[in-house]
Amino acid sequence: MQEIIRYFPDLTPIQIEQFQALEALYKDWNAKINVISRKDIDELYLRHVLHSIGIAKVQPFVSGTKVMDVGTGGGFPGIPLAIMFPETEFYLIDVIQKKIKVVQAVAEAIGLQNLKAEQLRAENASGEYDFIVSRAVTNMPDFVSWVKGKIKKASRHELSNGILYLKGGDLTQELADFPKATQYNLSDYFEEEFFETKKVVHLPLKYKP
Repeated sequence: MQEIIRYFPDLTPIQIEQFQALEALYKDWNAKINVISRKDIDELYLRHVLHSIGIAKVQPFVSGTKVMDVGTGGGFPGIPLAIMFPETEFYLIDVIQKKIKVVQAVAEAIGLQNLKAEQLRAENASGEYDFIVSRAVTNMPDFVSWVKGKIKKASRHELSNGILYLKGGDLTQELADFPKATQYNLSDYFEEEFFETKKVVHLPLKYKP
């Protein structure tokens, strides 16, 4: 938890309380449903929470933003981002019902009013969003095919509307067909060794009526 406060010193008391509550909640749920790997649960704040809100360093969300988290798993990056941006509307989807159950329970326990979670394939999701976020659920070409046509027309942020994708390693080959993609190294924001190869990939997507 110290890492969160260190890198985000302007958190409100409510946000700090919500972040602090995550450890006990995820440990409890992990004992019933394995939503986070056993080795990672002890490093929840570094490997899951701080990693998720790395997106906030690259592009903070303005009030009224709509964000869809595809393949959210146990709620990452969606739940930490929903805590960070209480005036942003988050829609978290995953194909596995038991993981959505965990997301819904955690969100309810910490009082998140700006988050909705459903079992759903990305291709079947409705609505239009400023940004679609995810954490390495598949390769970029497949991901783009899932979410095309779900982007809002008017951009209100420094970065154009589109995908904000948490990925690691050498992405040269994977992004070869996406010349407009920009990679942001999380090591520029966080000094822990874990982030040395971690990136946020921004890929603008055009609105398709």
